[in-house]
Amino acid sequence: MPLLTPNKELQLIESIISEQSDGISILAIEAEIVRRQGAPLNRRTLQRRLQKLIEAQRVTTEGESIARVYKPAVDNRMPAKDDAELYVPLSPEGERIRAQVRRPLMHRRPVGYQREFLLSYQPGSTFYLPESLRLELHEMGNTSAQERPAGTYARDILSRLLVDLSWASSKLEGNTYSQLDTQNLIDFGQIAQGKDTIETQMILNHKAAIEMLIEDVNEVGFDAFTFKNLHAVLSQDLMRDPEASGRLRRRPVDISGTVFHPLALPQVIDDCFMLLLNKADAIPDPFEQAFFLMVQLPYLQPFEDVNKRVSRIGANIPLFKHNLCPLSFIDVPEKAYIEGTLGVYENNHFELLRDVFVWAYERSCQRYLAITQTMVEPHPLKIKYREVLIQSVQTVVKGRLQPCPATIAEMANKYATAADQEAFVQMLSEALHQLHEGSIARYRLRRSEYIAWQQANHGLSDAAVRPQWLAHSPSEL
Repeated sequence: MPLLTPNKELQLIESIISEQSDGISILAIEAEIVRRQGAPLNRRTLQRRLQKLIEAQRVTTEGESIARVYKPAVDNRMPAKDDAELYVPLSPEGERIRAQVRRPLMHRRPVGYQREFLLSYQPGSTFYLPESLRLELHEMGNTSAQERPAGTYARDILSRLLVDLSWASSKLEGNTYSQLDTQNLIDFGQIAQGKDTIETQMILNHKAAIEMLIEDVNEVGFDAFTFKNLHAVLSQDLMRDPEASGRLRRRPVDISGTVFHPLALPQVIDDCFMLLLNKADAIPDPFEQAFFLMVQLPYLQPFEDVNKRVSRIGANIPLFKHNLCPLSFIDVPEKAYIEGTLGVYENNHFELLRDVFVWAYERSCQRYLAITQTMVEPHPLKIKYREVLIQSVQTVVKGRLQPCPATIAEMANKYATAADQEAFVQMLSEALHQLHEGSIARYRLRRSEYIAWQQANHGLSDAAVRPQWLAHSPSEL
């Protein structure tokens, strides 16, 4: 097990103490560390960490000598388990911001967009993430794919990432799909019973957006083309004005629950959007790029809606490119994320959102690095024939061909060597059998192309050609 960094040790110790409002002894803290981490922390190191928490007024003590117990500071106690508020560990700055944004709206001063907040950021000189934290994030997110082509690690965990990030990001928007519902929709095309079609569309849009970024990882970047298309995919069939999908905002918008009023002039929005992307592209560190986007893009509100979704998925672009562990937002408390965003909107203070970002990234790393330790290596032929397999599926679907043995054999004869033809037939057969509307982006197909193919082959019994949830008409989705 890798050693914990000092910051992680402090967070762990504080978390243990925060759960014990009546106090906990140092022996009990040691035992809990062993239970959670599988290894003890040196007693002298633990004492130094406790003293640092006391000096920061994060922890208090009661009693002396062997009777001494450690308690959470008054403002940092965990709520009772019956009505516990799910939240992330906070820095002192984060706590102050949380207190500010929790004041009643009538006590918070209305503010507009402060362009200076963006103008004052100088890539390579200004950092929202201090150097020590960036080093810690690199240590957490380091993978074995660092020296391999961009996007390799994301592709290695793609099936898990599609479910996690689609579900977690949608959940932050109030989507009620469960993680299992999301997996069934993405893997098998099954719509969860009793769910609104908007929720289903939101999940599928996330999946398509993630696949787009990973498939085109060498082409996407911090440019207008990427982000307008990312918005178009994430907002497909979810905008009141369909023409607003992938287009910068041309009208004023209001945000509920805040005193912040975004920019209204289209020309200023356009200018700030380009400046934001140019600054992001010039940032040398991938984690700073990711967090800069999470801070600045929702604050600008360049699109009529779906801005936070664009920032969350877009924040993964530099992580995909550098083969770092992705940020899935799994288990992120919605209230912490919202309040962190409000801190940026109303005060241009990002420290609470930074606390959320760091906690979320650590959570993601724990999940995916554990997964990759038990992953089966992909078959070499699937890597060798990856592109031609995509071309073959496209040929069948766009040509509205039946996925019969003769068609598949023709593709194998065209694209595979004689020695690999039998294996290629098997791979292509499986790909066509498993193809459904929730997986077409993997093969760079349009929804209309897939539906036309499905209708042309309506008589086929193959479940992949007409999966269960396609009993719903396209307009219902």
